[in-house]
Amino acid sequence: MSIIVVENLVKQFPGEPRPAVAGVSFGVDEGAFVVLLGPSGCGKTTLLKMLNRLYEPSDGRILIGGEDARAIPATALRRRIGYVIQHTGLFPHMRIEQNIAVVPRLLGWERPRISARVDELLELVGLPLAYRTRYPRQLSGGEQQRVGLARALAADPAIMLMDEPFGALDAITRARLQDELAGIQRQLRKTILFVTHDVDEALRLADKIIVLRDGALLQYDTPLHILARPHDAFVRRLVGADDLLRRLSLMHVRDLPLGRSVGSPAAPSDGARIAPGDDLRAALAALLGASAASLPVVDEQGCAVGQLSFDDLRAAVAAATQRTGDGESG
Repeated sequence: MSIIVVENLVKQFPGEPRPAVAGVSFGVDEGAFVVLLGPSGCGKTTLLKMLNRLYEPSDGRILIGGEDARAIPATALRRRIGYVIQHTGLFPHMRIEQNIAVVPRLLGWERPRISARVDELLELVGLPLAYRTRYPRQLSGGEQQRVGLARALAADPAIMLMDEPFGALDAITRARLQDELAGIQRQLRKTILFVTHDVDEALRLADKIIVLRDGALLQYDTPLHILARPHDAFVRRLVGADDLLRRLSLMHVRDLPLGRSVGSPAAPSDGARIAPGDDLRAALAALLGASAASLPVVDEQGCAVGQLSFDDLRAAVAAATQRTGDGESG
């Protein structure tokens, strides 16, 4: 069921020669992680801001939970939707606990409930409870971004909007927060719309990707389908569709029909092995590093559940490409 429906959405800013968003339509299923991807100026942030009425559409409509967004008072709508931006937007004069509690206070929550929620969210985003009384300036950029995420989650919104939340962070911190966001999403199953121009970030996080160019929606599909069957030459270049390693990173060992050795003892403790949860890019690296034609796939209990070879990897890529070519898209 689509919790967000966008119908022929247009945003035309005065004095601009073309619309920032030009007749875009799509639906987002409840609990999906959808990434808006495209170059600077393609309309990603403008589209995101229309979803919580920071910008009003010039034409078209947006349905939130089946209700026309224009029929919902803007302030009430924004309190129902979590919003995370690149530079956190934390209030510098307020302590961390006060920043997280902004929306619950506006909603009239009682103090014990707010306090318990602050503790719960600090734990969820991996920050110590001692940070409650600190100010934003006393935290690193990555820690501030965690607080921004906690604040957006404070009132338990069904929908989260995230506008390049990790764009200003260093690569190591960014990768760590991507992993933690993915873990939080597996736990909470929020409906997330996430803006980025970073292709690897989009492929790593998204259930589906919306590719935008000059305000128009070019393709809306799963990451693997977009890589295997890009809409046009622009999408192919944007996502690096010819990069086989990117395609392998979206597929997992557990999804393959594994070869022999099911139920047999695992390889020696110092031997190379592959885990069922590894992506195929990691599996390829393990095979190359071991200089072996195949390696055992070993589960968490230490038993081999199969064998993976270079031929298995080639077959998996060929099968995925064939499925997308036959029209299996989301």
